[in-house]
Amino acid sequence: MDAAAMVPLGMGLAAAGMAGAGVGIGLIFAKLIEAVARQPEAEKTIAKYAWIGFALVETIALYALVIAFIIMGRG
Repeated sequence: MDAAAMVPLGMGLAAAGMAGAGVGIGLIFAKLIEAVARQPEAEKTIAKYAWIGFALVETIALYALVIAFIIMGRG
């Protein structure tokens, strides 16, 4: 396999990181809803940490996108 044929494969593998981020975001908000249902008075505190977690997981997806674009530019 030559290097030009590996570019789309590398881009696809880098983009797979975005799927993992989607699963992570879904889990964060599912657990947020579960926690608020169990302890409604702690909603403000729990929501704050959930949004911080969302931002951190979303940056992973953005890093995967940037890596895919870098690989595309080299091909």
